[in-house]
Amino acid sequence: MSQPESQPVTEEGGAVFTCGDNFYTDRDVIDAALFRGELDSVRAELLRCVECENQSGDAEMDDATIDAAVEKFRYDHDLITAEEVEQWLEARSLTMDDFGEYFARHYWGDNLKGKVATETTDYLSAPEEMRALLRAELILSGEFDRMAARLSWRVAGGQEVKEDVDLANERTEFFKGARINEKTVPTWLNGIGRDQQWLNDMLRLEAIHNRIRAQLLTPKNRQRELSGLRLSLTRLEVEMLEVESKDAASEASLCVKVDGLSMEEVAKEGRYPYRQQQLLVEDVEPELQQKFLSVPAGSVLEPIARGDGFQLCRITKKVEPSADDPVVQERVDKRLLELHFAGLVSTYIQWQGPMTK
Repeated sequence: MSQPESQPVTEEGGAVFTCGDNFYTDRDVIDAALFRGELDSVRAELLRCVECENQSGDAEMDDATIDAAVEKFRYDHDLITAEEVEQWLEARSLTMDDFGEYFARHYWGDNLKGKVATETTDYLSAPEEMRALLRAELILSGEFDRMAARLSWRVAGGQEVKEDVDLANERTEFFKGARINEKTVPTWLNGIGRDQQWLNDMLRLEAIHNRIRAQLLTPKNRQRELSGLRLSLTRLEVEMLEVESKDAASEASLCVKVDGLSMEEVAKEGRYPYRQQQLLVEDVEPELQQKFLSVPAGSVLEPIARGDGFQLCRITKKVEPSADDPVVQERVDKRLLELHFAGLVSTYIQWQGPMTK
């Protein structure tokens, strides 16, 4: 973290958010994610995609696939014109070349998946250009936003606790995750340009964050929160088949409702794609949730338009949510944490730089 000074917050190294007299830059966000062990999977995927692109040789990319990926990105980020895309990138110190290279990397990463061996290199030994590439990857993938939010939770939480906290457990976990020890920690810190005080600050924020989590995520709090989420966390067991037209969907529906055939039998006879799926009501599109909730188990829903075809769904079972269900508990915990930290962030954090969404 750095002390505030006069500088544009949209440039690389400018403030992402402030808390009191301290501001936190993109480097702070990324280094904090490194401390928490959150960069490993992103870096591994980046290195894999880079190597796939290097091994693609003279092969040509499919322009339609690239165009579709770019179109989805623009839609997700509400970027209507090319000028808006350029402004979005400029605000994050990225270029159109960075933008195009991102989609090219992932194109080859998808097309050569499982065909190219990748060696994982240590973050500390990565050249500066690879770290710049990682920054672009984090921003364009949206992962930077999530990392910034996680750091903001910890910084805001740190404002609630003024007394000293025991760092022993967090230090042990950090050493284990980073695969270092007391003797090698100076080398690790030097590799990212940080000092012991920074590490102590990170350990303190993590210790406070874990204390807050433990205070929030109690059986009593979970049960209380679950009572308000009972409908949205109802588990649905659903059979689905895909058909080419609404008429075909209606015919398939009659075969199930009137002729007594199973969805799987209808799918086999018509050679339709068929699958069984478990999902929570809150994972269903908002406009369809009431339809899924309003019918009893065993019912076939009205055909749902999907792209160029239609989907036919049959609810085979509905299961009331239980706090003992790991998936349900994860959603309840997420809700409890988000509600609590949203209040802390609104009190202590002032967002400065543009977020990626």
